[in-house]
Amino acid sequence: MLFMFLCLHIVVQVVSGAKLAPPENIHVEKGLLKWTSASQDRNITYTVQYRSFDNEMWTDVPGCAQTLFHFCNVTVTKAESPHGCVMLRVQAKRGELTSRPVKACSRQGDSCTPEFSVTARPGSLTVHLSRNHSMALEHGDHAKHRVYYGKEGESLQLKHKDGASSVLIHNLEQGQRYCVMVQYIYYNNAIGLGSCIQCIVIPVSENVPKDVIVAVGFVIFMVFLLPAAYILIFQHRRIKQWLRPPYQMSDVLIQPFPEHHILWSSSSPNEERYDVISSIITEGSRKE
Repeated sequence: MLFMFLCLHIVVQVVSGAKLAPPENIHVEKGLLKWTSASQDRNITYTVQYRSFDNEMWTDVPGCAQTLFHFCNVTVTKAESPHGCVMLRVQAKRGELTSRPVKACSRQGDSCTPEFSVTARPGSLTVHLSRNHSMALEHGDHAKHRVYYGKEGESLQLKHKDGASSVLIHNLEQGQRYCVMVQYIYYNNAIGLGSCIQCIVIPVSENVPKDVIVAVGFVIFMVFLLPAAYILIFQHRRIKQWLRPPYQMSDVLIQPFPEHHILWSSSSPNEERYDVISSIITEGSRKE
């Protein structure tokens, strides 16, 4: 019985461990790494780790292993990388349960993270970046910016665009919210802490494209033209009947004439008037 209880307790711990919430809002600001707890449990401790970009091994930051605080001074990690830039992550722990580690981002531009701003126009957004940064001064054109972008909620690792300065991204859906994250790259390899994600809504254009106007106008024209043509061709007689004014005979013409109003003619319409000739005198007889 005791053995079954212990087994059940271990299973509950394993299942609960998978549900231990990781820390949130992990960001670096002026050399200080900060985060917030996803739980109200005060028994949760946190471990901050770092690694350089040419090394896959994570190492605990001195003074920030199994700490109860929600911050850690990470300036000591700059000496651990050839470029002075490292990746950072934080992991929560409660007893034997651990959360998944979450990588940090940088809210301010510095020698390891680009400083940028984002503006949007209908169908596109622009990530404004400066060419004059410490990476470019040290490595020239081999150091560039990599802009990761995507719709809000999507993984930003699926799409990216590189540029030495500002980056313009086209063919975006209007009315949708897009997010970007920027990181330095050196010889096409990521270096430096990535920026924290910034999101912006792509505005909807107020000007309707000409092809849309033409298409809508053509559809409206056809909608009215086809019924009108059918009516004029096949129903023209009925239209004439509808347009013909009603015929009304005057009451005077309908009523019969009284008997004393009947007109009689003394002469026949075919009778011709003439004079009776009694004698004919010629010119010769008159001279005699």
